[in-house]
Order: sequence, then C-alpha cells, then structure tokens
Amino acid sequence: MSFPLPEPMRWALDAAAGAAAAGEVPVGAVVTRGGALIATAANRMRAQRDPTAHAEMEAIRAALVTLETGRLDGCDLWVTLEPCAMCAGAIAHARLDRVYYAAADEKGGAIAHGARFFGQPTCHHRPEVYAGLGEAESASMLKAFFAGLR
Repeated sequence: MSFPLPEPMRWALDAAAGAAAAGEVPVGAVVTRGGALIATAANRMRAQRDPTAHAEMEAIRAALVTLETGRLDGCDLWVTLEPCAMCAGAIAHARLDRVYYAAADEKGGAIAHGARFFGQPTCHHRPEVYAGLGEAESASMLKAFFAGLR
C-alpha cells in the first residue's frame, strides 16, 4: 500500500529539482510550523561560493528572518537528504522540533550515519527524526545528477 507524500516533502523535492536545474547538488529543504510553510530553500553552494550554503542552512536562515526570531521552536525541517554534521548542529541550535529527511547519506550524513550527532552526549537539543519519506525520488534525483557529471 502506498501513501501520498506529505506536502512539505513534495515542496522540498521540488526545491531539489530546481537546484539540479541550476547546476547545484539537488537537495531541498522546507521549514514549517503547524503545517504552514515558513521557508523553502535549496543548495546554493556554487551560486553563493559558500560551502555552508546547504539547503538546510538556507532554509533555517530564511525561517529565522521570516519569524523574526533566533530559534525555531515549534517548527519542523523537511529535507531531501540526511543532514551533515554542520546542518545537524544548526538544527540543534535552532531548536527545531522535528526533522524529516528523504534519502540516507551513508558518506556525509550525521544523523543515522557518521557522527550520529543527536545521539552524542554533548548534543544539547535532540529533535524527533523521521527518515525515508520520499527516499526513492530523492535518491533517483541525486544519482541522475552525479551520473551527469561523469
């Protein structure tokens, strides 16, 4: 039985497709609060010439500006790829309630792989984490993008 993809993950996947069309690694992220869209972003590392311009970081920054606050209590992050250690740190500092990610990242991910950031005793805030929503579509987009580079 197949269930429809939650709308915020659809928005994140659409942002990832836009990133790919712009020559960026196809990762998209969305911040919501109570189901309402607060911010949408995609990877912009090449465009910004900034290694910190990951989709998650861009979405968190935009949400903070939109909400005119320094924390994202009550907000959720939807992202198409398992966040890296840098993004996991930003998620913890921003105090996001939940993180939903599509595809696992065995090499660079830091939630279920690598550092397992939220499981470390030094992590001061641990959001609820849900993995695998939209995984096939996200993984397919990433594979196609990197195959095109070879």
